[in-house]
Amino acid sequence: MNLLPRRSLLAVAAVVDIAYHARPTPIAAKTLAARHGLPPRHLETLLQVLVRTGILKGVRGPRGGYELARERRRISIGDIVRAAMGEEEDVDALAAREVREGGSALVAEVVKPMIRSASESFLERLDEINVEDLCQEAERRRVFGDSRQTYDFTI
Repeated sequence: MNLLPRRSLLAVAAVVDIAYHARPTPIAAKTLAARHGLPPRHLETLLQVLVRTGILKGVRGPRGGYELARERRRISIGDIVRAAMGEEEDVDALAAREVREGGSALVAEVVKPMIRSASESFLERLDEINVEDLCQEAERRRVFGDSRQTYDFTI
C-alpha cells in the first residue's frame, strides 16, 4: 500500500533524477518527462512548485533546465512531499466547516484529526531521509544504468 499520492512520488523522483544527473548542466523538463514517461506540460507545473518552495532552481536559456537549489543532503523527502502536496488548511478550521456544512461530527472532530496526526508522523519519518540517501541507493542499484557521465579533472 502506497501512502503518498502520485504527484508526491513524481516530485521525489524528479528531484532525485535532477540531483543524480544535473552536473555539469541543468536537466530540461523534456528530458525528465521522457525518462519518467510523462507529458512535459504535466511535469513542468510540478517543477515550478518545487522552484517556488526553494527545492529546485530554474535556469533559463538554450541549455537551461532545473538543478538543485540546495545541497542533496539538505533536502529531505519530507520537504519535497510537503511542497508537492501544497499548503493545507488548519485542521480546526476544516473540522468547523465540515460540521457547519452538515457533515459528520465524528469524521470532522475525531477521524480527520487522528489521520492528520498519523500523517504528520509519516512526514517526520520522511524528514529523516534526504536526496543524498536516495541518490546513493539509485547508484547502488544502477537504476539509471551507466548513463551518468563521469568527469576526470586530472591535469
